[in-house]
Amino acid sequence: QVQLVESGGGSVQSGGSLRLSCVVYGYTGYSGSSHCMAWFRQFPGKEREGVAAIPTGGGTAYYADFVKGRFTISQDSAKNSVFLQMNSLKPEDTAMYYCAFDWSPRCFSVSWFTIEEYNYWGQGTQVTVSS
Repeated sequence: QVQLVESGGGSVQSGGSLRLSCVVYGYTGYSGSSHCMAWFRQFPGKEREGVAAIPTGGGTAYYADFVKGRFTISQDSAKNSVFLQMNSLKPEDTAMYYCAFDWSPRCFSVSWFTIEEYNYWGQGTQVTVSS
């Protein structure tokens, strides 16, 4: 059973930075294969929205317009990990951030941001940005 565990959330002031990490457990073939991994976020009472996605085997990374130039997604297959470097944080970035795993070897521009694309989810890590 694939399990995702996020970490790195916390409280920062506006303009600050955080680095989120997501480790994939329970899948011994992870480093030798490619999968689409993504970060989503969720505001209270709202549906999750896609933040960024990356194919672990290499290829194009995708970003939501509201994070372009501020957030960077990366991955380290040897560590079964995906990261989200968040810079220039704003109060409106305050949300629960989730890591997601898709069995697909690629991320697709038309679907990477859809919840239904992903097979497994982490428990989330809270990010709070104060003004």
